[in-house]
Amino acid sequence: MNNAESGTTYEIIDLCLLAGKIMLQNGAETYRVEDTMTRMAASLGFPGAHSYVTPTVILFTTSRTEQPKLFRIAERTTDLQKVAEVNDISRRLSQRQITSAQARERLAQVDDAAHAYPVWLQIMAAAMAGGCFTMMFKGGFQDALPALLVSGLGYASATYLQRLVQIKFFAELTASFLIGLLAYLFVQAGIGKETDKIIIGSVMPLVPGLLITNAVRDLMAGHLISGLSKGAEAFLTAFAIGTGIGLVLSFVS
Repeated sequence: MNNAESGTTYEIIDLCLLAGKIMLQNGAETYRVEDTMTRMAASLGFPGAHSYVTPTVILFTTSRTEQPKLFRIAERTTDLQKVAEVNDISRRLSQRQITSAQARERLAQVDDAAHAYPVWLQIMAAAMAGGCFTMMFKGGFQDALPALLVSGLGYASATYLQRLVQIKFFAELTASFLIGLLAYLFVQAGIGKETDKIIIGSVMPLVPGLLITNAVRDLMAGHLISGLSKGAEAFLTAFAIGTGIGLVLSFVS
């Protein structure tokens, strides 16, 4: 496959940036994004391509003498199916099974696809997870039932508040405050037995497990800026959860 078949340099850069954008927006590790972009560029005739990725910015260039192109990531979520599909497209492109035009078409389809489950189903899953975590943390069945409702309402409030104010910290703090308050009220009403078990189980759907995992993985791979920034984001989420619960406990104690 020569450059004429692959397209212009601009099209190749745009193709690599699109692949990196999809992966970074949907929860891929920094090293995976960089590796995928450079492999795709190498398969299209640019073995000297370089990429630099942070959680919010992608820098990419096909050579040391060319000015790097920048792409800013405004929103991030978790959709590992899209990450897997981009990896598959990259492998097929490297093995010459598809052309750059076919890769661009498939990437556009992946980018436009809506794999996320509907919000109501996410809330139901969070509710079930909260109840199960409560029992896993040695809470009784009497605590698991209110935890179902508390975790579902807490997750729903975090989801809708983030859409409303677009400040993740505020949404998580408010949701954790609501979780702590509802858990306390349920126990006072005699519906639950142990407030701490209900709270611990209910906040688990808000815990940034994937973010912590990616932060540690990036640090181990030597991507210090990305690892530290993701770790700081995870810390802010944990701090928001702890602050919200702490406010409730301070008021009712």
